[in-house]
Amino acid sequence: MANKSNDLYFNNYIAAADVAVRASEYLCKCISEFKIEDIATMLVEMHEFEHAGDDLRHEMASMLAKAFVTPMEREDMAELSQNIDSVIDNIEEVLQYIYMNCVDCMTDDAVLFAKKITECCNLMKDLLVELPTFKKASQIHELVIKLNHAEEECDNLFLNANYRYRKNINAADKKAALSMFSWREIYNCLEACADAAEHVADTVEAIVMKNT
Repeated sequence: MANKSNDLYFNNYIAAADVAVRASEYLCKCISEFKIEDIATMLVEMHEFEHAGDDLRHEMASMLAKAFVTPMEREDMAELSQNIDSVIDNIEEVLQYIYMNCVDCMTDDAVLFAKKITECCNLMKDLLVELPTFKKASQIHELVIKLNHAEEECDNLFLNANYRYRKNINAADKKAALSMFSWREIYNCLEACADAAEHVADTVEAIVMKNT
């Protein structure tokens, strides 16, 4: 399946996954070293990753529109490109929700969550590096399982983070109650990042099954 004429497609996927990795690393840095006075700069810099992801998705769409023959069904290839871009979009949304909810400090769970998102994105990139050849189909399957496992860990973190935060606030305190709803939204966004990365893995697995 893999040949030089297909490199542009596969390199595009890898480049998009690399943008997702760098965006997740930047998110991790922002949350770990959070300073409320820097949030405007964070949003601008994060949007650069989102813009780079959009450019790669548009590039893929253009290549697919012009191609006579593609290495896989063009609808599958377009879906995979969109799904990778969704990971980047979801990562940007985390910072946007932090900004919109006027959050002024981070929780330990948010820091841990951001690290897990970076792990998911790195596994996603590893998976896409393996995509050009099905000679290593077993490696692809192993990476899908690892990403599924990492997403399950994020599910557990999401559940427990919400429980811990709600348990530790005074529900009678209006400010605390508003803060609880803010963090629920932020944790939802973080969980959506892991879900989006897992969706890429599921799409790759479906493509592999269809083409072997």
